[in-house]
Amino acid sequence: MRSILGIAVALGALAACAGCGDGGSGSDAGAAPDAGLDSGADTDVDTDADTDADADAGPPTVILPRESIAADELAVLVNTNDAQSIAVAEYYMAARGIPEANRVDVELPTGVDVATQAEFEAAEAVVDAALGPDIQALAITWTRPYRAECMSITSAFALGFDTAYCSTPCNPTAAVDYFDSESLAPFTDHGLRPAMMLAAASVEDAEALVDRGVASDLTFPLGDGYLVRTTDEARSVRWGAFVQTTDEWDYDGGLALEYVDNSDGSGLDYIEGATDVLFYFTGLAAVPAIDTNTYRPGAVADHLTSYGGQVPTSGQMSAVAWLEAGATASYGTVVEPCNYTQKFPDARVMLPRYFRGGTVIEAYWKSVSWPGEGLFVGEPLARPWGSTVTFVDGTLTIRTTALVPGRTYALSEAEDEAGPYTPVIEGITVPHLQITVVTLEGATAPFYELAETGG
Repeated sequence: MRSILGIAVALGALAACAGCGDGGSGSDAGAAPDAGLDSGADTDVDTDADTDADADAGPPTVILPRESIAADELAVLVNTNDAQSIAVAEYYMAARGIPEANRVDVELPTGVDVATQAEFEAAEAVVDAALGPDIQALAITWTRPYRAECMSITSAFALGFDTAYCSTPCNPTAAVDYFDSESLAPFTDHGLRPAMMLAAASVEDAEALVDRGVASDLTFPLGDGYLVRTTDEARSVRWGAFVQTTDEWDYDGGLALEYVDNSDGSGLDYIEGATDVLFYFTGLAAVPAIDTNTYRPGAVADHLTSYGGQVPTSGQMSAVAWLEAGATASYGTVVEPCNYTQKFPDARVMLPRYFRGGTVIEAYWKSVSWPGEGLFVGEPLARPWGSTVTFVDGTLTIRTTALVPGRTYALSEAEDEAGPYTPVIEGITVPHLQITVVTLEGATAPFYELAETGG
């Protein structure tokens, strides 16, 4: 079973073309953007004006829907007892341009997997005192401890320590209302700050992870996603969501998703030798041959098992193994969760939230309903999709995946940022997840806005 995320193009009047290619744009007429109004869109305008008139006028200011959190809304937590944490934090903040004011130093034990509740709460008090309401998410720069008693360290910092988020084991745990949320400001809207750990066995591995995340930004990658049902029945309980995900994205052109059903054991329980992997979700205690695949920057991969959240190594297979193989983010549980699907990422949520322009920390967190025992690892700000703007010889081009299917948008112009705005392209709609290119020739106004019209 194979499904495709389509690509569409809106040109002047509105146009759609499938299979426009990686980074390309079509020229057929039709109208359609792509899924999601979930991101802090990039409003910088790339220019390549050839005429003196264009150079004198300068590029217009383009206002786009917010798609994600931004670097200055991310705090970086540093364990000052851990030399690796300090080095990773310095590298990460420089790579992402994160303000020095967003760094928070804490003291936690080193060389241990589990922090006590008292140790964690002492560090949490420092973080809470240091952060203002503008900070929406957290990057954790150490790898151990990865637990605070029965909670993952990422969920403990995100939610606060609470045994309601813990099993006894094999019980449900508390849900979060951030699950599948439209929110673009999780702390403002939900009172939680999603956290992700830059987990690695060495500083060099962490730096390579950071580099992959940065390299992924707004590349609009094409590639493959594999959602694998294995012979391990207990660990393959997400297979129904895998089927639904691939079925619902059965479009021409773009990102190819494949549901692989090996429940009868007639084939392999894993993928090997694959190239351009963007997504890989499966269920096994340990997944063979992951290092034989090549992963695009921004790739996400995880396996449902009990102890994937033990990092950097595990008695099963650590989520860090995915990062070492080339993925940019992964997930695993730190204590015995039993196989409640709510405790693991839901591909039906994660993939569209990510594709619509969310950062990987937002998309991953939104995909787990009961996250208390789950450790999120990776480069938090990786964002392969979203919106870009170019202005060349008077032609304004917006390339975006941030438009929600079933909603209607317009591109409008104004002489002043405050308006009033007059529509120049109306009726922009998308039938499904896809890349959309909106092009306006002869763009002479100083301000443009792409916004939902509600009509």
